[in-house]
Amino acid sequence: MTPPTPRDPNWRSRIPAMFDAAPFVRDVGFTLDAFEPGKAETSLVLAERHLQQDGVVHAGVQATIADHTGGMAAATLLGADEIVLTIEFKINLMTAARGERLVCRAAVLKPGRRVVVSEAEVFAVTGDVETLASKATVTLTFVPAGKIG
Repeated sequence: MTPPTPRDPNWRSRIPAMFDAAPFVRDVGFTLDAFEPGKAETSLVLAERHLQQDGVVHAGVQATIADHTGGMAAATLLGADEIVLTIEFKINLMTAARGERLVCRAAVLKPGRRVVVSEAEVFAVTGDVETLASKATVTLTFVPAGKIG
């Protein structure tokens, strides 16, 4: 399949700036590790604050990294005057996530003009071993910048 084409000529500089501008994502501790047209990869070094009462990664942490990474994959395709917003997502938690860090890889499945569908996979990582912990489908919309609400 041919990779989708970014519509913003400045997409390469825009993606890290957009990622870093999200206060909640910064607070949780996610990092943007790689991106290309229609794809993004993020990670999180796990700490006690990311766990639920039984010592596994909280579902909310997995959902947030999947949502934001799916959004970043879609954002590589934005027009220069657009922003991206999630309109729906579904996550399947495959196993209790334990490890040193999470890695999330997302790819655009349907690169529409206004509605984009991404898929994100979240892996729990210990050493070199990755275990698929969850998988999400994220539906997003492109809207003109300044037109939220």
